Amino acid sequence: MSNLNGWGLTARLISKHFGVLGDKISEAIANFDPETATEADRDRLADTLRQTAQKLAAARASFDKEHDDVIKLRTLIATDEKALEVLADRLASGKISEATVTMFCDELEANKSRLPVELQEEQDAQDYMNELQKIVDAFSKQLADFDAAAKKALQTLASANAQKDLQALRAERQSQLAGLSGLQGHSSALNALTKRAQTVSNEAAGMKIVADIGQKPLDQAAEIDAIRKSVALGDTSGESTMDRLRRLSAKPADTSAA
Repeated sequence: MSNLNGWGLTARLISKHFGVLGDKISEAIANFDPETATEADRDRLADTLRQTAQKLAAARASFDKEHDDVIKLRTLIATDEKALEVLADRLASGKISEATVTMFCDELEANKSRLPVELQEEQDAQDYMNELQKIVDAFSKQLADFDAAAKKALQTLASANAQKDLQALRAERQSQLAGLSGLQGHSSALNALTKRAQTVSNEAAGMKIVADIGQKPLDQAAEIDAIRKSVALGDTSGESTMDRLRRLSAKPADTSAA
């Protein structure tokens, strides 16, 4: 029973320890690196669960031994009780000494006196084992709940970070659009570029005017030359095919007789 009382005190100390982990320190670590803090907290829970499970395994082995001792002692007592009649008959017939029978009876009475102690030790071991089993079950549930809560917390954190990144990208896009809008309306570089394009266009137009002026006398001279060539060769644009044949077959006038 003393084992059970001692374990009850140990269980209360463990519970108290987990109740005062240091929320402020844990919160500071979580704010700095939430994933590391989560892993550290989980490792602490898992380590406590592992240590408690080892105690439970030892408690089960202890209970099995105490239970086996009780079974053996009960079997021995039952067997010795059955042998009492045989011993009585042999003692009466002188087949066994009184000292031997006395020793046998002393052992039987000692075993019967020891049985309540063995039963109490068995009960203590069972209570101790059951208490540890409850704590292991509680730690197992706590670890499962922690995993679920940690997963949810990390998902929430990831979602919040994603929203933060999204809003940052939106702000950056809005800034870029505002910059482009201001650039289109107030950029000195764009204004200078537009003026330069207009200047080059005016220069090109002026050069075209000059080129057209220079080209006009050339076109007129070419036109006059074409007229001259047309007159020199005769205007045959309106002659028919028969007229052309006659013209080509006519002999030139003889000027030697004159």
